[in-house]
Amino acid sequence: MLNCRILTFLFITAALSSCNGQNARSKKMENKSTNPLLCDPATGICEVPGGEKTEIGNISVKVNEKPVKVIYFTDPICSSCWGIEPQLRKLKLEYGNNVEVEYRMGGLLPDWSYNSGGISKPSDVAHHWDEVSLYYDMPIDGDVWLQDPLDSSYPPSIAFKAAQMQDKKKAIEFMRELREMVFLKKKNIAKWEHIAAAAKKTGLDTEQLKKDFYGKGKELFQEDLKLAREMGVRGFPTMFFTNDAGNKEIVYGSKPYAFYETAILKVNPETKKSEYSKNWENLFAKYSSLTAKEYSELSGTPRRESEQLLNDLSAKGNLDKLTTKNGSLWTLKSN
Repeated sequence: MLNCRILTFLFITAALSSCNGQNARSKKMENKSTNPLLCDPATGICEVPGGEKTEIGNISVKVNEKPVKVIYFTDPICSSCWGIEPQLRKLKLEYGNNVEVEYRMGGLLPDWSYNSGGISKPSDVAHHWDEVSLYYDMPIDGDVWLQDPLDSSYPPSIAFKAAQMQDKKKAIEFMRELREMVFLKKKNIAKWEHIAAAAKKTGLDTEQLKKDFYGKGKELFQEDLKLAREMGVRGFPTMFFTNDAGNKEIVYGSKPYAFYETAILKVNPETKKSEYSKNWENLFAKYSSLTAKEYSELSGTPRRESEQLLNDLSAKGNLDKLTTKNGSLWTLKSN
């Protein structure tokens, strides 16, 4: 398993599943981890177990329908992937007409058949998740690892591949729902009951999903793992930006928005961004749930003002607010 160092920041340390960091005031702890559930905020990566660091390999890309294609390797319980939701959502709003994002699963947590880096059981992850929540300014409640811990991230990953077989757009909404379940609602998304609930909420056919979950979905998941190995992916999030000419840029880990925008323009300098309405009605029409960090990123409103506005809308009955010990999520109130 690959090393992933634990850094302790002045305010936080950083956390589960592929972490990619931003500049932060920190000091390095001397102990290192070979556990995929601990991340190095300095690089923003949580590295997968098994294998050694390699150069990221060549990409064989089919002709794209859009000028730029992004191959995004992620995992349902990747805390750094949750941390880049604000940037990714903004990218889709500004460049979605010219950029296609292809989601691939990476297999962060196969099982608990290892003991390393101070992590030998699920409960060891709980505090770490609470810390990384502060680092990314995205609500994460680590108590899921105390109350109903996951034994693997493979079941929700396979379920996502099964969802893609039905509808790629709904599959992304399904992934978002799974992440809200595990990060905010402390639900063990390796259990079928929670997978089925997420599928139903996002409009998927749950019976078909279950059939594909035990059938073709597993094959597609294995294909993703194979592709990740071939491309040298060793942590999440990893994004490959490509064009039809074979040019590529790689953004490895969680980065500020400018890194993703720069990668797009490097592979296709002619890519134009789209203007979009930044008022709360339109943003919630596009994304039915938002954190304060997401709203701030998408609207251009300062972070503190964003939270106040969302609280005001909640008080007026326009939004529902889910409060956790490490932050909140606001959802458009259903009629």
